[in-house]
Amino acid sequence: MTRYFAFNGDADGLCALQQLRLAEPGDATLVTGVKRDIQLVRRVDAVRGDSVTVLDVSLEQNRDDVLRLLEAGASVRYFDHHRAGDMPQHRGLDAHIDEAPDVCTSAIVDRCLEGRYRAWAAVAAFGDGLSSVGATLARKAGLAAASVTLLEELGTRLNYNAYGEAVTDLHFDPQALAQQMLPFADPLDFIRESDVHASLGACYDDDMRRARALTPLHETPGATVMVLPSEAWARRTIGVLANELSRGRPDSAIAILSPKSGGGFTVSVRVPAKRAVDAGAFCSTFASGGGRATAGGINHLPESEVERFAAHFTQRFAMP
Repeated sequence: MTRYFAFNGDADGLCALQQLRLAEPGDATLVTGVKRDIQLVRRVDAVRGDSVTVLDVSLEQNRDDVLRLLEAGASVRYFDHHRAGDMPQHRGLDAHIDEAPDVCTSAIVDRCLEGRYRAWAAVAAFGDGLSSVGATLARKAGLAAASVTLLEELGTRLNYNAYGEAVTDLHFDPQALAQQMLPFADPLDFIRESDVHASLGACYDDDMRRARALTPLHETPGATVMVLPSEAWARRTIGVLANELSRGRPDSAIAILSPKSGGGFTVSVRVPAKRAVDAGAFCSTFASGGGRATAGGINHLPESEVERFAAHFTQRFAMP
């Protein structure tokens, strides 16, 4: 029997994986990639008797391949908080999906493990832009304020590392990063004993200094659209910049477009809670788009669609 883990390479995917691997030691084949590489299940060739755990990628985007694995006789366990679409009905599927806006995948895993590695779930929530969730998880874990600050830094840096067009844009391959994290039941030990946290911090500071100097392409009350330059540093900042702009403009929806080397753009969207249209629903109106209530994205927006996107975004989210 082969055990597979297919996980998003961002903070939430990494920390969900970390909790489960600590709870369930043993060899496993890891399948991952950059943040936008979400159709991971197609890269899993499991057969009868194998087990597949999928973490922090949309079931809607992987449904056909989940069905392929189930029909091949593999068991599939699925943890996620993104738009799921129609849920496959199969006895081999064990789904743990919660699309609530104040939930991340690692928090779902934390529930299932009854808080055994809760500090890692807090890291994930901070990285996913869910600061209040991260603070609550850290408080339940009994952590002091100084430790919570370190977990927030780690979550932000792990999330920052996942953004890029290809793994070559990243400072650390998420698969290698998962292996470096594995020995540490406590993320504070990982911060102290690994060079990852400090290394990512220096790179993060340099990239974000440049990103913060950019000006929006279009900004009206309630809606901000930015276009990044075609540079690796800019591609790395898209997710963290979106979260940072959202905190600084709490009443505004944020869209950040990043050029792709083959043409077109990836898009990262953040929408304040309780808007009439959520981020995932808005992004799903474009091919390759999806997400959840407060955060969504489009994996490929053709250049010919940029004007339509900007107009549609402004129409939907600008204040009257």
